Parts: sequence; C-alpha cells; structure tokens
Amino acid sequence: MKHTEKFFPGVRNTNTYYQYWLPEEKPKAILLIVHGLVEHSGRYMNVVNYFVPRGYAVYSFDHIGHGKSGGKRAYIEQFKDFTDTIKVYFDLIRGWNPDTPVIIFGHSMGGLISTNYLLDYQSELSAAVISGPPLVLPNAISVLSGEILSKLMPWIGLLRINPDDISREKSVVQAYIDDPLVNNDRISARLLNEIVKGMKRVSSEVSQITLPLMIVHGGADKLAAPAGSQMLFDKASSQKKAIKIYDGLYHEVLNEPEREQVLEDIAVKLDEFLN
Repeated sequence: MKHTEKFFPGVRNTNTYYQYWLPEEKPKAILLIVHGLVEHSGRYMNVVNYFVPRGYAVYSFDHIGHGKSGGKRAYIEQFKDFTDTIKVYFDLIRGWNPDTPVIIFGHSMGGLISTNYLLDYQSELSAAVISGPPLVLPNAISVLSGEILSKLMPWIGLLRINPDDISREKSVVQAYIDDPLVNNDRISARLLNEIVKGMKRVSSEVSQITLPLMIVHGGADKLAAPAGSQMLFDKASSQKKAIKIYDGLYHEVLNEPEREQVLEDIAVKLDEFLN
C-alpha cells in the first residue's frame, strides 16, 4: 500500500495535517476517517490494515487542535469548525478521486462530528459508519454550567478522559498513554459546550438522515452511552441501516480484542451498501 502525508490550509488558517493509504489497484471506495476527542488520525491502523488490502483507500486528518494539526489543544471556537474542516478535505479528496464513492467513518467525537456533517452534506457521500458516538445529552445542570463557563472562562479545563475506559486490551491503553500526539490535558469548557451543541442538533434533526448507515458501539462503553447509537438508528430515516452493539466491549471497539469481528461486520455491510 502507498502512504502519503501532507498539510492543507484549514479553517481559521489552521495548518491541517492529513494522510492517506492507497491500495495497489484503483480503489472501489474511499473511507474518510474522522477521529475522536484528544486523539489523532494515526490511531486507526487497524482500519487501514483491514480495508486497504480489500480494495479501499483510507483518508484521514487531524482535527484543529489535535495531533499534528495547528490550533490550541482541547479547544474549539465553534463546533462548525470541525465540520467545515471535513468539507475542505472532502473537496480535495473528490478532486483527486472524482468518481470513487466516499464513505465517512467517524468514531467517538468523530462520530458526532460525522453525524452533524451528514445533516449538511450527506448527498455527496455514499454511506456512513458511526462508531461509539456521544449522543446522549448531559443533565440540564451540566449543560447550563457548560454554557456559563464557555462564555466566562472558555479556556478552563473541565474533563479528562480515563485511558482505562477506552479498551480492555492493556497494550492499547498503554500505547494511548505513551502516545505524544494524544492530549491528556483537561478538555476546555468551550470545547465541551460546543460538543453539547452538536449533540442537540443531532437530537433535533436526526430524522433528516437518509444515507445508508452502519452503527457500531461497545455495550460496556463508559465514555459514550450506547443509548445514543440506538437513538440514531431508531430515528434516522435511512432505508438501509444497521446497528451492532457488542456486549462487554469498551469505547474503542476497533481496538478491542474482538476488533476483527467488528471490522468484518462493517465490511459486510459496506459491501451491501455499495452494491
């Protein structure tokens, strides 16, 4: 497979890192990976190593404020900066591959971002894979507190992800802890508030989604409630849709011991969507 990495000018003049992997032959489809909170695009080699030999190209990038991209860590001005960045990158990908189907593949916060992206641009895509999205709204007190702090002290750190919650596989957790591109600082009030705004939008507009949709979620996910994925499945208007909630699996189902089964389930469904 061929690997390329470069930068493109993203929103707010941010130097945005991207990379892609190509199969030996013309790809049958493109997976556009949208990574999760405080991580980066380089953590998806399980997806790359599974799908590229099966004829897919895999494109990914680092969100503003994440990984190798510019921007203040664990902070965002507005949620739309995430989806606007995808649009810039998608247009580049479409220019390079004018006739190849593109499937958006979002995990965790990336699943939330991807779902918001569908509300604006699903007509340009062929399908979507959403993994472990945070779609269950916090309680009203938490939401109000987040709104106030976002206005008064937007930079203040409020929440830190517990690495032990991402996977039952100890080597995955240790790699996450040791990864210099994973940001273990507390997540800012502004970013958390913007995430809540993204959740609210999905909750109110989810029925507008009609694209073929595959949803996967760990049944023992402590970071994003599986009920959010069930809501997405139940309320999306897609004629072709499927959901797999895996009993006992943690948040990163693509990094769990059972990941080969998860990847196979996704591949089978994508073949159905594309044919």
